[in-house]
Parts: sequence; structure tokens; C-alpha cells
Amino acid sequence: MQFIEFVSLAPYTTFGIGGPARWFAEATSEEDVTAAFAFAGKRGVAVFVLGGGSNLLVSDHGFAGLVLRVGVRGIRQQGDVFHVAAGESWDEFVSHAVSRGYGGVECLAGIPGTVGATPVQNVGAYGQEVAETIASVRAYDTVLEQFVTLAVTECGFAYRHSIFNTEQRGRYVVTEVAYALRPQAAPHLAYADLQRRFPAGSQPTLAEVSEAVREIRHGKGMLIVPGEPDCRSAGSFFKNPVIDRALYERIAAKSETPVPSYPAGEGQVKLPAAWLVEQAGFPKGFGDGPAGISSKHTLALVNRGEAKASDVLVLATQILQGVYKKFGVTLEMEPVVVA
Repeated sequence: MQFIEFVSLAPYTTFGIGGPARWFAEATSEEDVTAAFAFAGKRGVAVFVLGGGSNLLVSDHGFAGLVLRVGVRGIRQQGDVFHVAAGESWDEFVSHAVSRGYGGVECLAGIPGTVGATPVQNVGAYGQEVAETIASVRAYDTVLEQFVTLAVTECGFAYRHSIFNTEQRGRYVVTEVAYALRPQAAPHLAYADLQRRFPAGSQPTLAEVSEAVREIRHGKGMLIVPGEPDCRSAGSFFKNPVIDRALYERIAAKSETPVPSYPAGEGQVKLPAAWLVEQAGFPKGFGDGPAGISSKHTLALVNRGEAKASDVLVLATQILQGVYKKFGVTLEMEPVVVA
């Protein structure tokens, strides 16, 4: 394994933004992961673990420590459980599972990034979340300095939430995820976009649903297609907020149009962040600077060519303040900010 100095991180992110890493290395085995932390420990520098770079906004100043790109590869199947190395492409794994007739991840097609990132964010879309299929997560525990296997019950999964991005952030380096999938399963058609595509009574295959999801994502600028300007983004920049029902009722009472919402547990309601952003005065295509809102999807902030991280953060702050001023709702940014 090589440790390279002063490597620009922009090419390793879907945003195409970011300064240099003081040190950069790629781990292609678990032994490499251990060696990388030993390297950083000797130099007293922090480690940032990089996957596919699809949910990141890297500072213009870069990162002063070691950026470790996890490139461990491999898929092995034991019964209905797929053990997938963290460096595998997530979308390619979805295709792999679907082609073998396994359901549970078909609606998660087209999501950029690597397998290792999926438990961190509890990746979800179109009515599915990876928490529904994850059986276990293998990771390097930087506190115990050894590899551990965490059962799904130990991962603390909730909407866009896990122990890996909250209370234990930075402790674990995911190297493998085990997914328990369903053989010969019918596709999941709970999401409105898919129900419109496949009306009641139709019986699409898993492959047809996965391809439909990719087409829908493409239409919203949420599919990474080289050369398309709306694809230089980190996907959805804001999480859908969960608010008290009392606040929802106040918002609904003042709104001139119906407020879309989804149940989110007792006394709580989930609102679409995209609706809040647009209603607060930030439509598709908003912004005349190097960073703006996608022309296809309100939630995607895009790099129009020469944007810096500071440009994106200025725009994000403007949106956050606008939504709070109009609705009293505090949006949370979804991408990890690396500084």
C-alpha cells in the first residue's frame, strides 16, 4: 500500500470539489486498513475514510490527515445472505442481486457510491432502506484496534441514521456488509412514482422495477451520468425533516396549498424537504453563481463548473435560513462535510 502526499480530493467526489489530502492511501484488504491506522498513529494525524465520494463536501482547504479510500472488493453468497466487500459499487451489487432473482434492494438501484457507505447513512429510496436487509456489518474498531462483526440490532438504524454517523462516528471502518435478501421476491411498489409507472394489477419483474428507478432518478438529476451538468452534486443535500404534529398543523393552517406529509411515529410527521425548499422561494435552477440548485430536482445542489465548497455552503445556508424563516423548520444537511 502506498501513502501519497498532497492528493487533490475533488476527482474522488461526485461534487468535483475539494482541496488536497495531506496523505492519501487505498486499502484493498483488511490488513491495509490496519496498516493505515498504524501509519496515521505514528504521525499523530486523523484518518478520514473515503468510499465512493457521493455523499461528501470536501473543504477547499482539503484534509490535514490521512484520507483512506476503502477499495476492498468481493461478493460471496451463503444461502440467501450476500457478503459484500465495502469497496464494491452499490449499484452494481443491486444489479447482481436482481439478476439472480433476489429482492429487497431493487428500489435502491442507481444510488451512487460504495457498499461500505450504505449502513452509515442507512441508505434508502423509493420505499426501501438497507436496514431492512442488513444482517451484519464487519468493521475495524479503531478503539479496540481489531475487527468486529456487528449484528443489525447493534447498528442503531433509523431514518438516515446509524451509530456509524452519530454517537460512534469515526470509531468503525466498514469493510463488509451482509445482506439477507429474499429469493424470487415480488418487487416493492410502495412509492408513488413506481405505482404510477406500474398500475395496480401489473406484475413487473425485479429487473423492470430497478430499471424504472434508474430512469426516475435520471429524470430528477439523481443518477450520475458523466457529462450531465446536473450530476455534479452529492444527491439530496437536505434530509426530510421529522417534526411535531402541532408544528405541522400550524404550517398546514397557513399554507395556501396542501402540505404533503408522511406518518413518522406517534405525534410526529415527516415533511418532504424538497417541498419546503421550493415553497420557501428556492425553485429548480435557483442561483446565478458557480453553485446552484439542480434544474431537475430541488434537493440537489450542483457544481456548475468552478464551484468551491464555500460557494455550496453559502447557498446551503441561504436555503436553511429561508426555510426556517418561512416554516420554523430546521433542515439538516445530508452530505458529510470534510474539513
